Amino acid sequence: MKVKSFKKKLLRKLGNAFLNTAANVLCKSIKIEIVNKNVLDELEKAGKNFIAAFWHGKMFIPWFVLRGHNPAALVSKSKDGELLSNLLEKWNYKLIRGSSRDGGKDALEEAVDEAEKGFTIVFTPDGPTGPIYKMKAGAVVAAKKANIPLVLIGAGYSKKRILKSWDKFELPSFFSNCRIIFSEPIIVDSSLSREQVSEIILECEEELIKLNSEAENFA
Repeated sequence: MKVKSFKKKLLRKLGNAFLNTAANVLCKSIKIEIVNKNVLDELEKAGKNFIAAFWHGKMFIPWFVLRGHNPAALVSKSKDGELLSNLLEKWNYKLIRGSSRDGGKDALEEAVDEAEKGFTIVFTPDGPTGPIYKMKAGAVVAAKKANIPLVLIGAGYSKKRILKSWDKFELPSFFSNCRIIFSEPIIVDSSLSREQVSEIILECEEELIKLNSEAENFA
């Protein structure tokens, strides 16, 4: 049992090391165009952190782009979440473990606490298990409770591989082009009712779909 346990730990460490190296090499090979970057520049110039949200299947380059913006990431407790956590730690993210299905309420409260400490909180609002492109409440509610702006992020890749997963995960090809589009800051007033917040969630869902469509237009 001890030998098997040691082998599993060794293979896990080797897998994580390979993932970290491969992810960095891939990201650095990609030409990234950022549209509306002044949104982040102006927020940071004013000393304001924010909530960031992008679709689960589009997350690869957005995670990379936000690594220098004092980020904290909401990551599920699944095995896939464990792999992502190891990578995000290398990219200087503070980790908040939990999701809408597993520890969601506690994770959301922790995300709000970290936002109040000045961290930028990153959500994949249709994760961890979908439905795809359907926005859950977490990002909008966190923006409301922490009283900080929400920024939606669209991502498109000129060449990519689409995996056979629930989120149709998009893995960009080496030396491809990537377009990232930031929305204007969205303010979720703390006095809004539950019904009004629900309306904003639907509006954000529509806007995020629109941003991704624009980001994918390489014609």
